[in-house]
Parts: sequence; C-alpha cells; structure tokens
Amino acid sequence: MFTGIISSIGLISAIEHKGGDCRLTINTGKLSLSGTQLGDSIAVNGVCLTAIELGKQHFCADVSNETLSRSTLKSAVVGTPVNLELALTPTTRMGGHIVSGHVDGIGILTEQKPDARSVRLTFQVPDELAKYIAEKGSICIDGISLTVNTVNGALFSVNIVPHTLKETTLAEIKVGNPVNLEVDLLARYLERLLLGDKAAKPQPEITEELLRNSGFLDKGIH
Repeated sequence: MFTGIISSIGLISAIEHKGGDCRLTINTGKLSLSGTQLGDSIAVNGVCLTAIELGKQHFCADVSNETLSRSTLKSAVVGTPVNLELALTPTTRMGGHIVSGHVDGIGILTEQKPDARSVRLTFQVPDELAKYIAEKGSICIDGISLTVNTVNGALFSVNIVPHTLKETTLAEIKVGNPVNLEVDLLARYLERLLLGDKAAKPQPEITEELLRNSGFLDKGIH
C-alpha cells in the first residue's frame, strides 16, 4: 500500500524485453534504497512493482502483460521520468490517501491553465471509470494523491500547487499526454457491496441482444 505522496522523480534507464513482457531498470534519483529489501514494493508512476534487483541508486522490476495493458508503462522509453514512492510502513505519515498501486486505466490531459500560483489540470477518463470519481474525492494520477476539484461527465479537474509541480513529473505534462489513474479504493469496494448476493454470480456482458431480450429495445428493430 502507498499514500500517493511522491518521494522522488526517477528515470527509466533500461528496458529489457523478455518473453512478451519486460524488465525495467530505474534510477531512483534522490530516493534512498538503504532500507529496501529484495521483494519490496515500489510505486512507479502509480504502478506497484516488486524490486528484484537493488543497487545504491537503482532497482530492477519485472512488468507483466496485465500491467503493461493497463498503464502508461507500455509506452515508456529509456529516459522517461517517473514518480517514485516506497511502500507504506506503520510509521508513515498518511499525508495522501490509501493507494494500492493497481492502475485502473489511462486518462488524457485535455486542458492546462494557470490558477494563481497553481495549475489547473483537466483530464478525460475512460467512460467505465467516470462513476468512481466524485467532487472533493480522492484520485491518484501517476502515483500522486490529489483532490478532485470538479467533475463534468468523463472530465475532472485537479489543482496542482507549486510544491507538487516541483517534486513530481506533472511539471512537464502537456495537453494530450496519457496518465495512470487509480480511483478511490473505497468506491471500488462500495460498488461490489451494492451488488449484494448478486456478487457471487457472473455478471453478464451488456450487449444489444441482452438489452433486446430484457425489453429495453424493440425486438422488431434490427
């Protein structure tokens, strides 16, 4: 588990493609790995990865096909900057919110404008994630814990203060850039709880045929 408070900006220094997935080597910048052990979790742009090799200023981690398919790591190249955070410990200050490091999907920056000394960023999210995002709720963007300012359909905005701009990769983001999104964990569990006993049964895929058989479409229309 993580808090979404970034410790350092790292750099992808090597990418090794292995059997359909890949292994990343990441330079950790100012982040100290002195207390880190093999097998520990490290969040890389909000993606929880397991350290399989440790150096003084770098670590290596394998990235599965599942992770590549759901995150921006699939398009990472050598030299890509990444936000880093070590896993939560019992003594860690909870400055952000509970973050699992399991990316739900990819958002796109649609607008970027100054707001006093801060910057207001607006993102578009996949339609299936929009229901989990609420005004004044929490959202994790590239591993950064942020508060949602406004919501309008599949669009939401966040305010980035100067310190966050300085300490994260958001200082370099441009309109059209993709970001990793993790919605509030509580929203995910709440949705599952609301299913009640139905949660134990497979949920049918919503298709035109299902809608027609359920009476939502005219069976005579093709």
